[in-house]
Amino acid sequence: MSQREEAGKVGSDTPAPTGAARRRRRLSDEQTEQRMLSAALDMVNSAGLTVSLDHISFEDVIRDAGVSRSAVYRRWPYKDLFFSDLLKALARGASPAIGGGNADAVENVRQIMLDHLDWLRTPDTRRALAAEVLRQGARSEFETFHRSAEWRTYFALQATFLSLPAGDLRTEVEQALAASDAALNTRVAAAYQRVTELIGLRLRPELDTSFHDIATLATAIIRGLVVMAPANPDITTRHVHANPFAAPDAADWSQPALGMAAVVMTFVEPDPAVTWDDDRIAAVRATLESPTWTMT
Repeated sequence: MSQREEAGKVGSDTPAPTGAARRRRRLSDEQTEQRMLSAALDMVNSAGLTVSLDHISFEDVIRDAGVSRSAVYRRWPYKDLFFSDLLKALARGASPAIGGGNADAVENVRQIMLDHLDWLRTPDTRRALAAEVLRQGARSEFETFHRSAEWRTYFALQATFLSLPAGDLRTEVEQALAASDAALNTRVAAAYQRVTELIGLRLRPELDTSFHDIATLATAIIRGLVVMAPANPDITTRHVHANPFAAPDAADWSQPALGMAAVVMTFVEPDPAVTWDDDRIAAVRATLESPTWTMT
């Protein structure tokens, strides 16, 4: 056995726990695993990520998790095994900030459309309404990504996982990242489709694309700007007063909003099969005001 393995493995002469450790309620192996990974995720999201995770102390994780060393080493005989599981947890987007939907974003979209129901009356202003949803939504989405340590960690892992040695771990991290991205894009695509259909737009049939394709492109723009923002602070602060999508009035557009709207609006057009009148507008209002309305 190597010196590293000797150092990482609990020896038979480990002293029996005393004091608070003796009185601690015995946890199942599953509870120990959950606490350890949760404590380590908090550390990574606080300090940032390097693929080696050298800045994360295994002993500090055990302390913060509030679990016994013997239980931890029973689950992970060597520290490298734990850090491999931690990387896979990060790739799965295990943080609640990544895994769940954004209720505030749903409410924001609802309110934007309710405030602009009069824009539904003409084809041009229906497209302008979709652009307005994107204008405000992109600003919120960018800020969510930019300010979230969890998202920055996730993006960092995407950018660096190929530096892991070729083998099972890198393959498993890659597969977990792909699954996380697929789940996110599915939610975004469903939201685009829900809003588009509600306000009488459709995908341009001659472009042969899908809402999932559009979600992938739009999300990539936001992520790219988030990665660039630390070295280019203008991305977070610069706005242009413009009217790129024929709204009744000009508005302030951020760079993320311009990028996202430019992509999405390329692919959508008014649906000629939809006829708008007061009854249809009233039906849209009723749908938006329903407590069960959602974008997915």
